[in-house]
Amino acid sequence: MSKHYIIGDIHGEYQMLLNLVSELPNDAKLIFVGDLINRGRESKEVIEFVKTHAFGIVRGNHEEYLLKYGDIFLDLINQPKTATPIWSHKEISSTLRSYGLLSLYSNKIIYNKNSIRKLKEDMNWVASLPLYFELGQPRSYILPVVVTHGSAGKYWVFKDKFPEYFAYHALNNRNIPSSSSPIFNIYGHKSRNDVLIGDNFVNLDTGCGKRKDGKLSAYCLETKEVISVQKEAIQKEVA
Repeated sequence: MSKHYIIGDIHGEYQMLLNLVSELPNDAKLIFVGDLINRGRESKEVIEFVKTHAFGIVRGNHEEYLLKYGDIFLDLINQPKTATPIWSHKEISSTLRSYGLLSLYSNKIIYNKNSIRKLKEDMNWVASLPLYFELGQPRSYILPVVVTHGSAGKYWVFKDKFPEYFAYHALNNRNIPSSSSPIFNIYGHKSRNDVLIGDNFVNLDTGCGKRKDGKLSAYCLETKEVISVQKEAIQKEVA
């Protein structure tokens, strides 16, 4: 039976994503915790891969940045061909460069109808992504398993009555879930040297795209195995 592998923050590091996926079973069901984009140079390629291969995905705070600042960029695309300082905010410029809409070494806008159309298409897809992905209560888990981008266990009870409050924390919270969390939360967002596994959570952000020594990591839902790759090395460990 196919196993589920939840993959941490990628941040535009497409080759690291390919390296990690090559270490997983061919029939693996891939689930992503968001922050596919920004920082690295190949955000467009990462989005295309995930659109094609994801079994599940949630939106991250960097996808939110794309929606916000991408809209501003598209509104100003017909203005003089020099970008304002906003394009460096949260490294959105690296994503625009991956679409060929900013020059490689400056903030000069490149007007290309096909690239603009592709950016709009991908932004529409990003806008459709959910804030959480429920995986039920698999065998060997005492709580329902939920994937979010930020740590949302403490805020799960607010998702229906106070959705905006829940959304903010599901995208941005970096704190470890409390022991009273009603879910087993698998998330990213808070960068660590290694995957952190607790009684009711897994933090999968191991610095991909953020640090030179950062890793991209996956967690197998069924076996609880952790697989991590670096740019020049691949390492495995059993949790």
